[in-house]
Amino acid sequence: MQAAANPITPAGFAALRARYDHLLGSERPQIVEVVSWAAGNGDRSENGDYIYGRKRLREIDRELSHLARRMKTARVIDPAHQADRTRAFFGAKVEIADEADHRMIVTLVGDDEQDASAGRVGWSSPMARALRGAAVCDVRRVRLPGGEKEWEVISIDYSTA
Repeated sequence: MQAAANPITPAGFAALRARYDHLLGSERPQIVEVVSWAAGNGDRSENGDYIYGRKRLREIDRELSHLARRMKTARVIDPAHQADRTRAFFGAKVEIADEADHRMIVTLVGDDEQDASAGRVGWSSPMARALRGAAVCDVRRVRLPGGEKEWEVISIDYSTA
């Protein structure tokens, strides 16, 4: 079974790669050194450094595996090369307004890059699915956990995603 494509911006892919390289090249070797030292101290059943180190190694290996899978399925898409800039697609910075004219700017990014507090909405989120393909002045209905809400697209920008 082949994994689904994972759209990601170049900056998002670079961040994944940097995290992977840091774990593999810096953090993991340090923990291996501590575990080796602790193992040489004798009784491992009551050795906190050994027990914690082994646990941390498992966590690091799990995260490395996850990052490797995400990078393998990643499809890097540069928003600057978007052909149709009149519609909201991957990498678009979209200004939207609700019925009460409360405005918000969201950027459609890959799921690995999402950060709601910074306005970065994951590609498979309800908001991003509703905004896909929208043009300026389109009204889109978003199904959220608190109920449905309508948003009007005010502007679409691809300059900085």
